[in-house]
Amino acid sequence: MCGIAGVVEVVVPAIIDIERVTRMTNSMQHRGPDGAGIFHNDRVVFGHRRLSILDLDNGAQPLVSEDDNFVLTYNGELYNYRELREELRLCGHSFHTDCDTEVLLHAWQQWGEGAVDRFRGMFAFAIWDRQKRSCFLVRDRLGIKPLYYTIGEAGELIFGSELKALLSYGLPEKKLDPTAIDDYFALGYVPDPKCIYKGVYKLKAGHLIEFNADTRSLEERHYWKLRRQALTSKGDSTGEVLKARLKEAVELRLVSDVPVGAFLSGGVDSSSVATLMSQLNEDPINTCSIGFTEADFDESEYARSVADKIGSNHITRQVTLLDADLIDQLARAYDEPFADSSALPTYRLCALAREKVTVALSGDGGDELFGGYTRYRWHLNEERFRRLIPDAIRCPLFTLAAKLYPRISFAPRWLRLKSTLSALGQDSIGAYFNNIAVIPDTQRRALYNTPMCDALAAYKPSDLFRHYAKEADSSDPLWTIQYIDIKTYLPGDILTKVDRASMAHALEVRVPILDHHLVEWGATLPQDQRIREGEGKWILKHAMQGEVDDEVLYRKKMGFGVPVSQWFTDELRPQVEALGNSPYLSRLELFDMKQIADLVSYHVRGLQDNGAALWTLLMFEAFLRVVHFAGEDA
Repeated sequence: MCGIAGVVEVVVPAIIDIERVTRMTNSMQHRGPDGAGIFHNDRVVFGHRRLSILDLDNGAQPLVSEDDNFVLTYNGELYNYRELREELRLCGHSFHTDCDTEVLLHAWQQWGEGAVDRFRGMFAFAIWDRQKRSCFLVRDRLGIKPLYYTIGEAGELIFGSELKALLSYGLPEKKLDPTAIDDYFALGYVPDPKCIYKGVYKLKAGHLIEFNADTRSLEERHYWKLRRQALTSKGDSTGEVLKARLKEAVELRLVSDVPVGAFLSGGVDSSSVATLMSQLNEDPINTCSIGFTEADFDESEYARSVADKIGSNHITRQVTLLDADLIDQLARAYDEPFADSSALPTYRLCALAREKVTVALSGDGGDELFGGYTRYRWHLNEERFRRLIPDAIRCPLFTLAAKLYPRISFAPRWLRLKSTLSALGQDSIGAYFNNIAVIPDTQRRALYNTPMCDALAAYKPSDLFRHYAKEADSSDPLWTIQYIDIKTYLPGDILTKVDRASMAHALEVRVPILDHHLVEWGATLPQDQRIREGEGKWILKHAMQGEVDDEVLYRKKMGFGVPVSQWFTDELRPQVEALGNSPYLSRLELFDMKQIADLVSYHVRGLQDNGAALWTLLMFEAFLRVVHFAGEDA
């Protein structure tokens, strides 16, 4: 895995600033501690930081084609590079290394943009085509690898694997985007293609852009679309097909010249991946997990049970999730505000894994693809009820009931009827958005001052969900919300969380469940093979029966959360109480500071559970302090 950066100049004669691009690559040394490279000519400067995985002695980047027409800087892995290399040899290409970088470059020479359709892997790369005077930026289908870009003051294209690379180069205007802030407080992350800064973008998953240095035109193209088609096979045969497809995806991801291991949480997804991985290796595989002192969040006994069954070399470490510096470390690693609290254990897990291996397989993507989240089952139940009553009656009736019902945030879900009543008073997509929102619309607006509310008067973060619901083009309400999550939550939260946490420790994480062949097949599954009799991920559990113990397959889902609500009344109470008069939040002149103070007060006095909202505020304040206002006095 690697870090890439570069600049494409538009002014003739170009002023090539190699030092600035070197700063960009140096800011991402953690992504590639094994080597660095810079290429420059009269129009471009490409930079690269390398984490050596394949052909350790070769594979240096940026890589220039033999005819000097193409230059490549690349982050990722092509798991089918050996098959592609043989196909290219038949087309007359010769190779000098045993790495996928050279294969990617030759594939682009041979097939142009069409090469991407042949790639099976995770990737984000830039290619300069000297003859066309164009730079192509390409991101993998699911958004496993990140890529940021912006247009500079002189019209130049600037890109990098992380936002910190662009900040090292210098943004034309380092101005926060109010709509991105609202997205963040709604979702806990800034969804693609936005960035927290105006004028900076994340390349969307499954997309490429072409930037022409002569015309200064930038054109975006959608090269991969996930389509839902009906599957004709049934039950048992489908389970066998799934297991075979997942096993093949795991096998592809074992190609490496450095040690490979697996994360093992004791959940269905990671246990399935680790089990199949162990079947493909003659020697015991390396697995790792972390344990928490808080019993309600500790899954280590289940991880140990799976490890014992498959005979892996398993390491578990009890960790203290919180220390004085970890919040700031996360803010630096993620660059943008990021409020998924499971980033804490993920960061610790990656540090532990790196002690033994350089590559780790994870189980990410199983919930989104196979319908594993509890919220999916709640949504289906609400949707069935929603369809029984005409909208003209249902919407006003349940909206009124929701207003009258008291907020009981510390109660079990079945007593927190306010959110359910509110959902039944909305349409399907609006209800789903508000069900997963970290801070709901009304509470979010209360946090902002009048000018911020005015700036957001015509903006609704939920419109992004409506866009993807329309793009899903499905009559299946379950697939519609899965598709929304695959396009938003998966790249914006889950994959971002793992990429930054792993690369902070120079660890490459591979994601077998997100093999695009498997994802395309999974999109064909009927609803009752995803959720059956209230059981999420039914088909995966069915496929892995006998391979993974039932106590692992069918236990209650725990997730990878942390007790932030408890921390805010204990270890983190001083930090959260300081939010009400934070000089960094005040300096933005966007927030109603009294509302923030009240949110804190109600929580620490036990009147409301505002843990998720306060964590979101705490991480935003850390972003301001560590990134946005870095080096400045509050």
